[in-house]
Amino acid sequence: MRRHEPLNMTRIREALQAYQPEKKPVNERGHAAVAMLLRERDSRPEVLFIVRALHEQDPWSGNIGFPGGRLSYAEETPQQAAERETLEELAVDLQQARWLGQLDDLYGAIMPVLVSCFVYQTEEPLLLQPNYEIAKTFWCPLATLLEPARHQHETFAYRGLKRTHPVVDLLGEEQPFLWGITFRLLQNFFAACDLPFGPNPYGQQ
Repeated sequence: MRRHEPLNMTRIREALQAYQPEKKPVNERGHAAVAMLLRERDSRPEVLFIVRALHEQDPWSGNIGFPGGRLSYAEETPQQAAERETLEELAVDLQQARWLGQLDDLYGAIMPVLVSCFVYQTEEPLLLQPNYEIAKTFWCPLATLLEPARHQHETFAYRGLKRTHPVVDLLGEEQPFLWGITFRLLQNFFAACDLPFGPNPYGQQ
């Protein structure tokens, strides 16, 4: 058990190197891929989040998440898609970053999509140039995500149905919560590092 040891980049690298991610079939679902970008600032690891621009045709409009999107052609691998989307959305070339590993594939709880997530360590300085799909970006210390006071439950209305989900309040009043697929991916990430992160409302990883 390592949960009482400090969470630093060395621990993260070792945990993800040893982790065996569960890869799931696409079937009739679409396939999307995202990139979880980490950096070390003042000896503590931070993760990059994006806030998606408001767009009525985007099911994740206005949400906090990771850069990424759907695979664009049959021969593209999920990791290639995550790297391509990060380059398109943020002008960040992940070929220059350190790939740390992959998290478990997840099916969307609401949206019919399979999501793959790849974790990278970036080097400073990192210049972000968000495109039109991104409203803003922000770095968050991983320790902040684990603060119990930031965890709560919220009810969302989607396609006429109301659902209650665990969320993390990172940006304060009148700002979007972190929830959904990104929340579940972070659960997988922290589990790989032997750290609990909120409840598991879906009964699966």
